[in-house]
Parts: sequence; C-alpha cells; structure tokens
Amino acid sequence: MNASTEELDGLLETARKATREKELATVIDACEKALAIAPGDSRFEFMQGAALRRAGDYEKAEALLRSTIGSAPVFAAAHLELGLTLLSLDILAAARRSLEKAVAIDGTLKPAWIALYDVRAAEGDDAGAAEAYRLALGTTQLNPLLRKAFDLHAKGRAGIAEGICREYLRQRPMDVDAIRLLAQIGIDLGMVNDAIKLLERCLELAPDFHIARSNYATALGRQQRFDEALQQIGRLEKAQPENLSYLTQSAALLSMAGRFEDAHTKFRRILKRAPGNARILTNFGHSLRYGGKGEQAIDTYLQAIEADPDTGEAWWSLANLKTFRFTDEQVMSMRERLAALDAPSADKFHLAFALGKALEDAGEHDESFAAYRTGNKIKREFSAYDRNDTTARVDAAIAQSTADWFDGTGHISDEPIFIVGLPRAGSTLLEQILASHSQVEATAELPFIGQIAADVIGRRKRGDDILYPGLIEELTLEQREAFGQQYLARAQVYRHGKPRFIDKLPNNFMHVALIKRILPNATIIDARREPMAACFANFKQLFATGQEFTYSLKDIANYYADYVRLMDHWHAILPGQILTVKYEDVVEDLETQVRRLLDFCGLAFEDACLRYYEKDRAVRTASSEQVRQPIYTDALQQWKNYEHHLQPLRQVLEERGALQSLTCR
Repeated sequence: MNASTEELDGLLETARKATREKELATVIDACEKALAIAPGDSRFEFMQGAALRRAGDYEKAEALLRSTIGSAPVFAAAHLELGLTLLSLDILAAARRSLEKAVAIDGTLKPAWIALYDVRAAEGDDAGAAEAYRLALGTTQLNPLLRKAFDLHAKGRAGIAEGICREYLRQRPMDVDAIRLLAQIGIDLGMVNDAIKLLERCLELAPDFHIARSNYATALGRQQRFDEALQQIGRLEKAQPENLSYLTQSAALLSMAGRFEDAHTKFRRILKRAPGNARILTNFGHSLRYGGKGEQAIDTYLQAIEADPDTGEAWWSLANLKTFRFTDEQVMSMRERLAALDAPSADKFHLAFALGKALEDAGEHDESFAAYRTGNKIKREFSAYDRNDTTARVDAAIAQSTADWFDGTGHISDEPIFIVGLPRAGSTLLEQILASHSQVEATAELPFIGQIAADVIGRRKRGDDILYPGLIEELTLEQREAFGQQYLARAQVYRHGKPRFIDKLPNNFMHVALIKRILPNATIIDARREPMAACFANFKQLFATGQEFTYSLKDIANYYADYVRLMDHWHAILPGQILTVKYEDVVEDLETQVRRLLDFCGLAFEDACLRYYEKDRAVRTASSEQVRQPIYTDALQQWKNYEHHLQPLRQVLEERGALQSLTCR
C-alpha cells in the first residue's frame, strides 16, 4: 500500500466519522484534501457534495453531485442528494427528475419520496404528491392492513379502501396517518364534510402534521370555504416560508375564490423563485384564462411548452381554449412526442387530446379520432367509473320520488337559477346570456346541492346510498327551510348583490327533487343538445376533474340515456317547472330563445342578453373563450365528420331509446 492510498484511506475514515457526527466543515476539508490527491474520486465527490448541500453551498454541491452521477449513474443516494440540492435552488423540474431517478433505483428511500411529495405539490400535481406520500409511508414498517388500504386507494378502489381504513381505525383510533388517508378517500368520493371532520380530528392529535393541514385546506376549498382554506395555508406558509408547495396552493385557492389579481401576483412571485417551471407556468395560465386574460394565458402556456415540451397539460390547455390554432410545426411536435411516450401517463393523455383537437381543426378527422381514442383509453384506465351505479341511482330516483312530494313548501327564496344537464351542451352559453341581465349574476358550478344531499343521506354505508332520494320525503318543513337557507348562505360568497344568481353545475340534474323540496321557487333550466353531438362533445373533452363517464363511448351513451330518462321523470312529476332549452335552437334563433328563457325566469327582456359576448366576467369551463364571442353554428354538425367511428355510441343510444327527437318543454 503506497503513501497516497494510506492517506486517502485515512481521509475517507475522517470524512465518514465527521458525516456521522454532522461536522460538515471537517467533511468538506477532508474531501477537499482527498480530491487534490485523487481528482474525480466519486466517494469524496459524493460526501463533499452532500456536506456542501447541508451547509447551504448549493452551486458547488450540484457540480460535485453531477460529477458523482456521471461516474456512478445508478447510485441512488447521489440522485437523492442532487434532487435535494436542486429543490433548495428552486429548480423544481430538474429536482423532480433526480428524485424520480433515485426512487426508481431504490424505492425504499423515504427522504426521496418525502422530497418528491414537496416538488409535486409545489407543481400542483396533487395526485402525484399523494402517491409520493403513500410510498414514503410504505418505506417504513407500515401495518399490513393500512398498507392494503393505501394500495387499494392508489389503484382507484376507494370504496374498498374506505372499509379497510375504517376497520383499522376502530382498532387504532389515534393513528393520524390512517385518519388522513380516510379523509383523502372521503375527498375523492365527494364526502367532503366527513373529510373535513376527520382532518380536524387529525390536526387536534397532531397540530404540526403539515400534509394533513394542506389536505384540510384542499377540502375547505372544495366546499368553497376559501377564507378558512387560505387561513390554513397561511399557517403553513408561516411555519415553512420557503416551501413553494404552500405558496402554489395559496395561489390556486385565490384563483378558485375569484381573487385573480391576488392569485396572479402570487404566481409571479413563485415564478421569480422557480423560473421556467412548466407545471407552475401551466397553472398560472389556468388562472389567467379563467380571469379573462386569454392572450396572456396563451403566452404563458407557450412558455410552459418551451420550458418542457413534454408537459402534456400545457399543450391541452392551448387546445382547450377552443379558439387557439396550432401551427404545422406544433402539430408535428405533438405527433412526435405522443409517439415517444410508451407508458400510459397524464402527459400522454393530455397530449393525445391536444393532438386530437389540433388535427380536427386541420380537417384530419380519422387521425384526430385515433388521438382522441388514445387519450380516452388511457384516461379510462385511471378511472373507477361504474356505469351500472349511475343507472341504479337513476332507477332509485324514478322509483322513489312522486308528485305528491311537492306542495310548494320549503324556503321561499326564488333567487337561484339552476342550469342542469350534460357538460358541453350549451350550459355556459345560457349562463352567459342570463348573466348579461341587470338582475342576474353568475357564480360558479357550485357543489352545495350535492353536499346537502350527502347530509340527507347521513352516515350510512356507501351501498345504502340507494335510499336517496327517498330520504328527502322524510324531511320536515323546518329541515327543508334550514337546508334551503344553508344553500343560500354557502352561495353568498360568490354573490355581489344582484337579486338572482345562477348555479351551473350540470350534475345537479340528479338532485332536482331535492332542489324543489328545499327551494320550491327556484328556477331550473335543462340545457339539452342533440344526442350524438352532445355525446361526442364529451368524448373529445378532457375535464380537469370529475365527469368520469366521458372517457368511453358506451359510458357516455348510457349516461346520456339515464339523464334523459330522469329528466323525463322530473317533467312528469313537476309539470311546467323545468324549462328545456336546446342548444341548436339557441344557435339558430337566438332572440326567440332568449325571450323564452327570460320569460320562464320571470325576467323582463333586456337587449344586453343578445350581446352576451360583451359581458366581461370570469368563466371557468371549457367554453370560457367561446362565450366571449358572438354565436356561431360551426359546432352543430362537427360530430358528423366522425360518424363512421361513432357506431358504438349510436348503437347504445338506439338500444336505450335516447335518439328520439326532443320536444322542448
């Protein structure tokens, strides 16, 4: 053994001992001496890089760790240290790649999964963050029963996971990880009230459980309780002011609350710290778009694509503007990137939907349909939608609700105007027309009726939900008036003083009986569209959340048939109390339909409703740019370009009698 080898061995032992004792200066000094003797020795480069990261010298640490990885590309700890270094430098996209490489090499690296949670949360990737948190727990000695619940939840089998989690908590009621998981399942299943109560219990037991507090803010936001949600995020920002995930969650909540200028200011602050991050730029683009700044949104989405051309959501966001047209070069880039992505992923299905829209605009309908089909197939794989459950709920609604329920009693308010139906059936256009009236204001797609339905159902097992809507009959007058007031109070946060307001959540067609029991004077509009056109419009639309029925032609056809069946029932037991408005009629004869709509709502005709496109307001749906333009007829027959691909859709609609012509009522 020569002298230099002996000296290196001594320095290695010194560095290792100092690392264990957290004497960073000694580690750095020993490695510096060793690298002077043996330049490029990956052992000393790694230890010095890790120590420099801990000491806060991130630039030097990054260079050493990259050199280490060059020499030892499957050294998981080096990828972890580089990821943590890049995270400290707010280079989120590169940090994410390094951390994902670390866990790909060694899936037991808990610090990598925890850091990956922070990165994904900062980028607004809630699903990815939840997965990272689950896998971080999985690297410890997790109880087998709880591990099974986590695994089932990750696979989309939330109902089974819920049962296992509840059984686990009966035995271990103080396990905050299990409480948080059960709350997350509740959020996923739309049981937000239960989730909030669970998270409040979780935070009582563990006030510094930051992930649970972040989930709590998310749940409050789902209930439109934005002030409370922002207060919770404020606590997290105060506790960890450098944590970008809390800043981005705050910006997203501000945007959801309609406080767009505050949201945009915060997004710009975030992007100063993490410039060129494609996912944050995409989320900023969403906020700009919904805030009515379409051109700025386009520029921001394009910046996101320039930063990372594989960010599928940015491509889809441009396509989803409906008014944007891709260049030939951009279409070619999407083709190439889609072909290069082998594994199913969010980026791949976003790219597929974007390419489908781009090719549709270019008249390449066969290739366009192939892209839409690819996107839908992948998205359906991520979904746990059960068409039989929808049919069963519609069957129950028809069997359980009768005309003698409705005696005109309940809360006396006539302020709400509900627009129900299928997505992409013209509901946003009707909303924009009505919101142009001096006595009416738009709010949003409010979740409050569904939440009240959950309260009516109560703490029953999920399999017992079939008791709804029959349970509505049991409500006393006092309870119905209280629920009506509860709905109005929750909607108040969106209102600005006009006498009437619009709630445009399409899925409320399931809850017409509840609406008319608690708010008998509410107005209900059914936005209807020709069946083939409506169903295809949903098939080619990638929704941000919900609407899981839209990713299969057969699912869509069955859902449409159930919707028509239920609306026919509501018309039968509530004659004259629901107005059906056909999208095609509005397009072909705007003034007649506007007068008809206003008359049904008890509103005087105003010419501004014919100039609805001049109304400047935030619009959060896929039609946000279209309703800012005068009416056009291009969309009426678009589905016919794909007719030979849509036979499975037509077949189900015919079998279920949903293709017959519609007579407006």
